[in-house]
Amino acid sequence: MNLNHKKICLVGLGYVGLPLAIAFSGKFQVVGFDINDSRIQELENGHDKTLEIEDDLLQSVKSNITYTTNIQDAQDCNIYIVTVPTPIDSINRPDLTPLIESSKEVGLVLNKDDIVIYESTVYPGVTEDICVPELERSSGLIFNKDFFCGYSPERINPGDKEHTVTKILKVTSGSTPEIAKKVDELYRQVITAGTYLASSIKVAEASKVIENTQRDVNIALINELALIFDQMGIDTNEVIDAAATKWNFIKLTPGLVGGHCIGIDPYYLTFKAEEVGYKPDLILAARQINNGMSKYIADQTIKEMIKAGKTIKSSKVLILGVTFKEDCPDMRNTKVVDIIEELKDFGVNVDVYDPWVDHDSEKDWYKHGVIDNPLESDKQYDAIVVAVSHKQFKAYTEDDYNLLSSGKKIIIDIKNIVHNPTWRL
Repeated sequence: MNLNHKKICLVGLGYVGLPLAIAFSGKFQVVGFDINDSRIQELENGHDKTLEIEDDLLQSVKSNITYTTNIQDAQDCNIYIVTVPTPIDSINRPDLTPLIESSKEVGLVLNKDDIVIYESTVYPGVTEDICVPELERSSGLIFNKDFFCGYSPERINPGDKEHTVTKILKVTSGSTPEIAKKVDELYRQVITAGTYLASSIKVAEASKVIENTQRDVNIALINELALIFDQMGIDTNEVIDAAATKWNFIKLTPGLVGGHCIGIDPYYLTFKAEEVGYKPDLILAARQINNGMSKYIADQTIKEMIKAGKTIKSSKVLILGVTFKEDCPDMRNTKVVDIIEELKDFGVNVDVYDPWVDHDSEKDWYKHGVIDNPLESDKQYDAIVVAVSHKQFKAYTEDDYNLLSSGKKIIIDIKNIVHNPTWRL
């Protein structure tokens, strides 16, 4: 594979695509394609609102990257890497629309001997059974004769500045043995952690979807234990600390399961499992447990307020943090919103403060209750829910909570960062 003459197009410039585009731009000419005009404009201006890439780095590689919303600008590329979202619909079925539409777009500019590599998380078979036919129809070319495919699942961890894209071992695969080696060689140019060449595209697809399914099931167990121990009046975190003294205990903590991976990917696997006639009871039960945690937390907040003699209707509750994880502006599939909606159903007035969220860009997502730093106002609250362990909230002192509290102090600590809270998950 003559890498000196390859030009790469990244399709989708979100949390996955942009870091990969930046990594490849160090050795290749790159076209970054995205259908979002404002995203392209933002990147051309040298800023990444996801905060995955620093502005200085964006500026330093500017000469090697062309940003565009027109796929025709990528017609001289040889390799296309698709990193679009793979969401679920309202009844938890895979929504492959972004993959299908991006495949159609790539097909419009696909040339003989080009390689299309998919990174989006899917169930086994999507690349070859769903995406390839779209590429063939759109391009008029024949798969594994005129063009080829690969699959290399993304392993980005949003907000993690240590385990960045080049430092995470990469699983690779290709539609023929020869192409598999070429795909692996391509990624080895930028992935310093190394690569693992899977035996087939389906194996690579399956390896990704079970990574997050395994984690989801493990967290569900801890969450269920937390519910049990809460009824017993036992501190779950103290139990976990004690159990973790054994070398082979997997130490996880209870909490909300949101984001673009763990809360969604298992549904891709269960969909395919049921399609082939197997009912994945354990995986679905884990999803049910994790999805129910927001309601449980909201209910416990109301119970603690009632015990303290608070009037629930028109009471004021402050939610600290709304992103799906700490020190990151990513709000995709955040389960904090479910806590907010549950509290509102009780007639509670909810304020939300998150120093990591751009209020203007997210105003259509949650229009009411977004406030600036509450420590800089005189408003007080009947209860405070610490929902995300941002570094700013870890720095809060007891005096800060006293300043924010009206009457008896009620602090609901989901993230185990508050000293002596009223209730802790």
